[in-house]
Amino acid sequence: MSSLTIRIYFEDTDAQGLVYNSNYLKYLERGRTEFLRNMGYDQKELLKNGIIFVVKKVNLDFIKAAELDDIIEIKSKILEVKNVSFTFHQEIFDVENKKILDAIIKCGSLERKEKKPIKIPPKLLETMKKESNGI
Repeated sequence: MSSLTIRIYFEDTDAQGLVYNSNYLKYLERGRTEFLRNMGYDQKELLKNGIIFVVKKVNLDFIKAAELDDIIEIKSKILEVKNVSFTFHQEIFDVENKKILDAIIKCGSLERKEKKPIKIPPKLLETMKKESNGI
């Protein structure tokens, strides 16, 4: 599991001071990026190797709104790993550890130029499998 803390700024909110729904997708993306970084991979390295990860499916459950100046925590873990795809479970919490959002995000591994499925690099695949308890 990986954790990332973010403060909510004015630019993230609407006129009522509530986070725009679309911004939660950005926060989740940052959480997944940091998850990979914590496992020893960054986006630049994958790009150099001609690999991109794309979101295939998103399932969001909005539980309560985050507001201006809130500190939120994005928790990310791998649920399932296959040769060319992987599924994250991500949650966002407020400072009182109350859940704001629950998400299931399915991602795929593509060859950068042709945008065709490509196997996840073996070392990363093994690390992801360990993180997901082999699922």
